[in-house]
Amino acid sequence: MELPWLRWWDSEGNLLTTSEERLAQESQKIEQERLRAEKLAEKLRAMGIDPEE
Repeated sequence: MELPWLRWWDSEGNLLTTSEERLAQESQKIEQERLRAEKLAEKLRAMGIDPEE
């Protein structure tokens, strides 16, 4: 059975995230950073620089 959950708001009116929501946000940030690092490594390789060294 699924029931609605009580959600909490801070004193400034911001919805407080659940642990699942925070985990999803962190996973998304990690993926964005991985893609950014991959793109930068590709640019370095194009310039003849090995990013692993």
